[in-house]
Amino acid sequence: MKKKIEEIRKLAKDSIAKVKDLQGLEAIRVKFLGKKGELTSVLRGMGALTKEERPIIGELVNKVRDELEEHIQKLESDFKQKQLEEKLEKEKIDVTLPSTKLKRGSKHPINRIVEEIEDLFVSMGYDVVDGPELETDEYCFERLNLPKGHPARDMQDSFYVNTEYLLRTQTSAVQARAMMANEEKTPIRIICHGKTYRRDDDATHSHQFGQVEGLVIDKNISLADLKGTLEVFVKKMLGQNSRLRFRPSYFPFTEPSYEVDVSCFKCDGKGCNLCKQTGWIEILGSGIVHPNVLKMNGYDPDKYSGFAFGTGLDRLAMFKYGITDIRLLYANDVRFLNQFDRKDEENEIKY
Repeated sequence: MKKKIEEIRKLAKDSIAKVKDLQGLEAIRVKFLGKKGELTSVLRGMGALTKEERPIIGELVNKVRDELEEHIQKLESDFKQKQLEEKLEKEKIDVTLPSTKLKRGSKHPINRIVEEIEDLFVSMGYDVVDGPELETDEYCFERLNLPKGHPARDMQDSFYVNTEYLLRTQTSAVQARAMMANEEKTPIRIICHGKTYRRDDDATHSHQFGQVEGLVIDKNISLADLKGTLEVFVKKMLGQNSRLRFRPSYFPFTEPSYEVDVSCFKCDGKGCNLCKQTGWIEILGSGIVHPNVLKMNGYDPDKYSGFAFGTGLDRLAMFKYGITDIRLLYANDVRFLNQFDRKDEENEIKY
């Protein structure tokens, strides 16, 4: 029995010395130390030994097992270290080589306009609010003094989903929601911006376009407050030399209502092809909140008054950056977007 164990020991050590990789080493472990291995078979045959021989043979088998396991573990560690070194060598890169330049993106002109507007009005104490793009007829029209059958609904060619829901034609719906959500009917000073939808599609109109609207409701609000606010707004967006002109107009949710023109920033009001030789460019709509709108949304028109205004984000972007076709804002043309890497203050972006 001792001779057999010594033969197993010598054969295992010779095999370990010749092994070339981890797979071969694992095969040797199974052959000599596994459940059906050579040393295990010796232990199974100890039943035929005398009481005096069993502890001697058992101790010898354990000694050989420990010796072989030590050799196998050491060689296994060496193989793993070698594999790691080979992997590192294979994956090694030369950090002194010039790096691959990545194309740098830039903010979309609409995002630039939105951030600039938000910064301005938040600094003036306004809250920025939001609302759903899939709107109900009630909030999109009825609560803005446009009941069913009102002829002014024809001014906005709408996308209806069914008789109750439509894609909002204006962000004014958010104003109605803000008034209704204000249960204590305290003063409101908000702006809201987002996507709106109408059946238009040409060089200056799109079926989807961005709007920003402002609403102020408080005691003793007058046209002077509206004019002062819009002067700050327009001069911030289009330049300190901008001048405003108010023209009477009609909007169902304001009374009186005004179209607001700004002096042409290309010719400074002298007349050019951009302003069609008039010296003025229409930029937004505004007015004093209609008493019916206040009443329908829970405000006492004898106690509160307010003003509202709205303009297109796309229109502002086109004026500010000299963009001639609104469809460029949605075309994802990298040649167009790359022009906006420069700072807004340069105000030299042309297409």
